[in-house]
Amino acid sequence: MTALEFLEPDIDPALAALSDAILIPPFFGTAPPPWLLRALGRGLAGVTLFGSNMTGDTAAMTATLRAASTTEPVIAIDEEGGDVTRVTYTSGSPYPGNAALGAVDDVALTKSVYAAIGTDLARLGINTDLAPCADVLAPDGSLVVGTRSFGSDPALVARHVAAAVAGLQSAGVAACAKHFPGHGSTVGDSHMELATVAGTMADLRARDLPPFVAAIGAASLAMMPGHLRVPELTGELPATLSPAAVTGLLRGELGFDGVVICDALEMKAASAAFGIPEAAVLAVIAGTDLLCLGRDTDEAMYHAVRSALADAVTSGRLPAQRLEEAAARVAGMRARLAADREASGIPADGAVGAGDGIGLVAARRALRSSGPVPGPLTDPLVVEVEPEENIAAGRFPWGFEPWAGVLRVDVAAGDGAVLTNALADTAAAAIQRAAAGRSLVLAVRDARDALPLISELVKARPDMVLVEMGVPAWTPPAGTAYLASYGASRVCAQAVAEALGLL
Repeated sequence: MTALEFLEPDIDPALAALSDAILIPPFFGTAPPPWLLRALGRGLAGVTLFGSNMTGDTAAMTATLRAASTTEPVIAIDEEGGDVTRVTYTSGSPYPGNAALGAVDDVALTKSVYAAIGTDLARLGINTDLAPCADVLAPDGSLVVGTRSFGSDPALVARHVAAAVAGLQSAGVAACAKHFPGHGSTVGDSHMELATVAGTMADLRARDLPPFVAAIGAASLAMMPGHLRVPELTGELPATLSPAAVTGLLRGELGFDGVVICDALEMKAASAAFGIPEAAVLAVIAGTDLLCLGRDTDEAMYHAVRSALADAVTSGRLPAQRLEEAAARVAGMRARLAADREASGIPADGAVGAGDGIGLVAARRALRSSGPVPGPLTDPLVVEVEPEENIAAGRFPWGFEPWAGVLRVDVAAGDGAVLTNALADTAAAAIQRAAAGRSLVLAVRDARDALPLISELVKARPDMVLVEMGVPAWTPPAGTAYLASYGASRVCAQAVAEALGLL
């Protein structure tokens, strides 16, 4: 008796089929496992891919998924460009992220970059991008969203979200604007806790909703609610599980009629209070159509969610009509994806082209500088300050190691604390010794994480060059040579390296 046969005997076949029709579970490794291929053969909606899936022959892997599926499967991935990349997780993205594109503020450029990302995905056989990030960044540069946002002006973010949606979908790849109704003003990270959106509903309408309205206007095929609490709207629930947020605001007031894809249900904001299977049921009741379970969930969790949905219908908690509605909407999206893939004419041959250099063009245009212009650097030492890990981005490759000698300093001190004054004193002394007789470049991904260290080094080495590769939410002392790249992707680093004469 197989695990599949053991786990399924009590599920009504019709309810099992409807449950499968709205699930996009993950899997481990670069080869789809037998249980997943069997599930696709009986109607599973598709899969969600993560960085660990992308280290082999991705085009062959997605071809295997398609061959096993009854119709075009949803093959979804988080590929935002910039700091959040799954396709190039081991090497760094060849595209700048949204902050850099917002700094340039050329919607034609944003559309071109996202069209290139979409083309890369299509060549890998991926048809759904869980992007763009439509969050409006708080003026203080929220660390949770950071460079994933186009900026802090709702109108600017709105026009670039619309351009990003158009770019992706021009390549036959579905866009999914996120994180409705807006993650940019939260202090908490919904990966770890139920994050509360600051302000009133009036604030939300003026500040956070315009980019989602723009995404709907651009015909985004999908939308992703975040695990975000809006007290006046959702009470104590995250928006993902809130009928008022999904059915009332997103579908009713804003008129979105596409597919609602939930953020990963394993995130603590959803799973800590309810568990993943119950969170899945509540999400569908709220109006979600397609369930993303999360990177670290396994076959057993897929079956648990499938059973929970069927049980909820049997008990009357989840109306069968709601499950049927979700399944029908996902089926419509799958048909649209098949048609768009064929119409695009982009072969799923794995020949990713990185947009013929459009990413580097954008990164160069985004680069900003102030203070004295650095002269020729002498045997430069680049010190890179590694921030606390952003869970969405992970610990991705960044920095200048291909072009200069590098010293890496980690702000985390075992307990995850930011760099303290005591640690800064120690690090600053070591850096000064290593940089004796050499030009010094200090690269940070959020200067606020390293202010004690920056202060020490600015005093000791006023000739130092400070490079901000995160959101430039902090102003350096007058007279400091300063460059801001609005991101830490591979092309952002290359643009800085060119400006400093490192290559």
